Amino acid sequence: MHTAADRIRNVALVGHRGAGKTSLFEALLFEAGVIGRLGAVADGNTTSDNEPDERARQMSISAALSSLEWSGRKVNLLDTPGEPSFVADALGALRVCESAIFVVNGVMGVEVSTARLWARAAELDIARLLFVNMLDRERADFFRALEQLKAAFGQHVVATEIPIGSEHELAGVIDLVDMKAYRQDSAERGGWSETEIPAAHAEQARAYREKLMDEVAEVSDALMERYLEGEEISHEEIVGALKEGTNHGRIFPVVCGVATRNLGTSRLLDAIVEDLPSPVKHGALTVGELELAPAEDRELYAYVFKTRADPFAGRINLFRVYQGALRHDSHVLNTRAHLKERIGQLLTFAGKEAVHVEEFGPGDIGAVAKLKETRSGDWLAARDEPIELPALKLPAPVMAFAIEAASRGDEDKVFTALRRLQEEDPTIDLHRDAQTGEQIVAGLSQVHVEVIVDRLRERFGVEVSLKPPRVPYQETIRGCAKAHGRHKKQSGGRGQFGDCHIEIEPLGDAATHSDPAARGGSAAQSERAENGRPTSHADDHADLEFVNQIKGGVIPSSFIPAVEKGVREAMAAGVLAGYPVKGVRVRLVDGSYHAVDSSEIAFKLAGVAAMRDALEHAEPVLLEPIMLVTVSVPEECVGDVIGDLNSRRGHPLGMEPSGALTEIKAEAPMAEMLSYAPDLRSITGGQGDYTLELLRYEEVPAHLAQKLVGQAGVQRTAAHA
Repeated sequence: MHTAADRIRNVALVGHRGAGKTSLFEALLFEAGVIGRLGAVADGNTTSDNEPDERARQMSISAALSSLEWSGRKVNLLDTPGEPSFVADALGALRVCESAIFVVNGVMGVEVSTARLWARAAELDIARLLFVNMLDRERADFFRALEQLKAAFGQHVVATEIPIGSEHELAGVIDLVDMKAYRQDSAERGGWSETEIPAAHAEQARAYREKLMDEVAEVSDALMERYLEGEEISHEEIVGALKEGTNHGRIFPVVCGVATRNLGTSRLLDAIVEDLPSPVKHGALTVGELELAPAEDRELYAYVFKTRADPFAGRINLFRVYQGALRHDSHVLNTRAHLKERIGQLLTFAGKEAVHVEEFGPGDIGAVAKLKETRSGDWLAARDEPIELPALKLPAPVMAFAIEAASRGDEDKVFTALRRLQEEDPTIDLHRDAQTGEQIVAGLSQVHVEVIVDRLRERFGVEVSLKPPRVPYQETIRGCAKAHGRHKKQSGGRGQFGDCHIEIEPLGDAATHSDPAARGGSAAQSERAENGRPTSHADDHADLEFVNQIKGGVIPSSFIPAVEKGVREAMAAGVLAGYPVKGVRVRLVDGSYHAVDSSEIAFKLAGVAAMRDALEHAEPVLLEPIMLVTVSVPEECVGDVIGDLNSRRGHPLGMEPSGALTEIKAEAPMAEMLSYAPDLRSITGGQGDYTLELLRYEEVPAHLAQKLVGQAGVQRTAAHA
């Protein structure tokens, strides 16, 4: 039998990197009796960080699920990464949980990832509770952190506990709902004792109790009236009002403790059960026209929120059942792929142990192995009903590298493994650069890409090398030129003859714009060569406009496409540095042919020769991609960030506040932004992030162009050596 939906709590642990989420996850499992000893991140023996790269880096990289029982309730806990590079798992966990516990460092207070995840949780309308951690450290201050939380998240942030003592003298917590003190005697399970509130903290406890009651009373008019009249509010009424207020964001309770010492975790488990909503309490999920209620007697709808790529077990999918029940050895429909999937092993996790179960009821979270087509974002349903949640708003990958297999012949293996990792982490971008031909892998940071490489090696046994991607420079012309190309070859028998005259000119400034519609037309243009009128053809990207002005049949119409083909071949590698040529109008004005020796290949080669000659005499220049850079940083870092952008040949466009951060927009060359991620992290202490978007191409400054042309010459010489 499965657990009833009203006895389930789905909780995501979220917060900034280093706030102690994994330690808290470990302590909660330990206190609930799921695991036998309290692991430590520093020792590499925690339950959730079980990947080699997580242990080596001492940080969570993927979300981890484990279930526990407390006071007759099933609690599904999701430990999520705090490193911004792996934010996709945190956002996925928030989507499927009714509640989130924001873990806050008692020394640092509100940090940038905390604020960003809070905004996402508010969008999802989920209950939020805050746990101020690490209060035994030097300079840790619960009350300072509480004021920071109020300033950042509003006055409905209210303490339901306060600490007894501070820093190294921290001894326990005071529960402001029951007005009782709980002293920690040891870090062992149940190692606390209930006592009276110490006299030194009594006045402070009464003051914070009054603030709590002010918030609780606002939940209902009836309760407020009784409170103002001085009536006693019972414990059950306070707990009920807290749960009601917490459910949809009218109250944000704050509790405290030290996860590594198992201090305050028992009280936190009580708060999860008493203050946070069940799937039934939180209410139905509306997806389009469907309303999914946590009821067992309705059709199945389960949402897959995470896929793990395993080279041996295949895909392991974590899912949340929103309606109905998912049973072992049943068949369900994948509504995206419109295919049936057989449900084999259903799993729940108790610490590191995977436990086989027969079914999951509405509101529950579990895992299923070896589904063929299902991946993150898919729905499993009883029937093929169109259903889709809005796509997660994920940050764009900005740290890109060209990736190559270390061993020849492993290219397909590398590509397949990368696709598997991309299923697991949707923020990985994988594509082949059409201009340079390089396989590009991009992530949210240097660390992100390094983790990708580590997992390729550890999970799939493939070694790869990384190098900075080549900037996709282009070439164009600034002047006009005429050229004559002739291909003539006679070696006995039938010869080869093609002869053409061309004129070239720039298409104008529009040729360097990133928007096809702004570059001279969004569709190919053509005119029939009738009554002596020329034929003109511009391709979809305005790279080339080829105009046929041949009159009198001096070049037969059957050979004109061959001349255009030769022109395009010459434009594929410009005369300056070998980069593609863009934004040129070519007029075919004259030529000649031989009735026997002329052929398509001869006219193509004539076109190549004419175009190369024309490009050399038409003032060729190099173009570089210009990016729109959007940087989000704390206000105190704005000056340093703008100064750094200026040093990268950037041009700031303006800035405006964006929540707790300031958003700066600027234009900068792509070549100057390849190493921006680690530099921005250094400037902002890890609190800044950015996105890049291609705006247009612009001419490279002369001194830099000369350097690039020189480098290209050296590379060509080396290639032909």
